[in-house]
Amino acid sequence: MAGLVVSGTQVSYIGQDCREIPEHLGRDYGHFAKRLDLSFNLLRSLEGLSAFGSLEELILDNNLLGNDLVLPGLPSLHTLTLNKNQITDLECLLDHLAEVTPALEYLSLLGNVACPNELVNLEKDEEDYKRYRYFVLHKLPNLKFLDARKVTKQEREEALVRGAFMKVVKPKASSDCGAPSPKSQYTPLPSASRELTSHRGVLGKCRYVYYGKNSEGNRFIRDDQL
Repeated sequence: MAGLVVSGTQVSYIGQDCREIPEHLGRDYGHFAKRLDLSFNLLRSLEGLSAFGSLEELILDNNLLGNDLVLPGLPSLHTLTLNKNQITDLECLLDHLAEVTPALEYLSLLGNVACPNELVNLEKDEEDYKRYRYFVLHKLPNLKFLDARKVTKQEREEALVRGAFMKVVKPKASSDCGAPSPKSQYTPLPSASRELTSHRGVLGKCRYVYYGKNSEGNRFIRDDQL
């Protein structure tokens, strides 16, 4: 079958745009597969994964999995990657994983809103990410690796003391929150230049100074060409 790669106990079905786990995968390979890679598909559900009861590694990167993600009991699973999905509710996911994957040691959630990282949201910083790690380790204390980093002794100690208080509480959305006002639309331009018919220049201060000596253009112009 196109896209299917089987090597020993490793099964890969990558980039096939499948919206659900093909039934034949579980039927033919579920009884012996220890590593399953379903990345770069369009999965919104993991129905059918129960056929892979002996999994130790599960790769689900670049799919469409959200907060309704449900894993079957996988007692031997030690590695789970869910990078670049659509997960926003961190606590719900961690509570679920604590229940169905008791042997989990490696977890990666990069690229999800639930993982506060500058790659996803420029408003987040390293402190946000630290708090996220403490909370994850509070919920899953047996983890050895989280995302791309090894869990340190200091992180474990912090998670033990403060992890329970690191939960991010989302504000309730207001009914009119974010609704654009027809009378006051935001524009970064000063009032003097907002009208299309106005061609007056606008002066402003900037903390950056350009000298031009290192520009790509100047680098290739000789004096005799000026």
